[in-house]
Amino acid sequence: MKVSIITPSFNSVNTIGLTIDSVKSQTYSNIEHVIVDGGSSDGTYELLNARRTEFKTLIHEKDRGIYDAINKGVRSSSGELIGVLNSDDFFFDSHVIEKIVDVFQSMQEINCVYGNLIFIDHYGKVRRVWHSIDFSPGLFDKSWTPAHPTFYCRRIVYEELGNYKSDYKIAADVDFMFRALEVKGYRSFHLNEYLVKMLIGGVSNQGFKSTIIITREMKKSYQENKRGFNIIKYLFFKLLKLKELKLISTHIK
Repeated sequence: MKVSIITPSFNSVNTIGLTIDSVKSQTYSNIEHVIVDGGSSDGTYELLNARRTEFKTLIHEKDRGIYDAINKGVRSSSGELIGVLNSDDFFFDSHVIEKIVDVFQSMQEINCVYGNLIFIDHYGKVRRVWHSIDFSPGLFDKSWTPAHPTFYCRRIVYEELGNYKSDYKIAADVDFMFRALEVKGYRSFHLNEYLVKMLIGGVSNQGFKSTIIITREMKKSYQENKRGFNIIKYLFFKLLKLKELKLISTHIK
């Protein structure tokens, strides 16, 4: 069972080498690592060229943002399972892909697998934790979503759902998982283990500003999928979650 790991990158010279190392460290061997660089100018492309033998595919061209890059990576991939590992994300340990594949192989009815995630700072210190739960209908209404860097699904899910929506600024990943789990009803499994370390920061982790953008884009997603959207309910749970994350972060310190 081949696993395609898509890594979108742009000006990631300080972290993408560690991402490549993380993929290479996996005990599961049948991995296809596809890197899509959106025309970096900080030395990322030169680093990738120097390490060209260490991953399967490199696409280097301007794109229309991270979701356009992911779409290019998916189209150029050939694995039966597909996941996204950003250029500043790293696997929690060397057995992550092996564990994910074991779930898919032992549970043929499962189409999507996701797990838990930790946020780290530039010194490797844990700042936040993201414990997920088993999916049940209605959770997205409460601003729940799986941690996207832990989300793996069979290729058929991509074939049937289509692309990530590149006109979304930061919530196309949530929209994709919403369509997969809530709208289409694909069977999923929560692997209750840490799978990914995410470097804290980025546009989707900028507090209130990103909350407004995500809420606006998820309202659009609900409308496009002909679902009712209760913005008050969504924002209440969204802000509650942000408060909980802040408390966890404070406790970790």
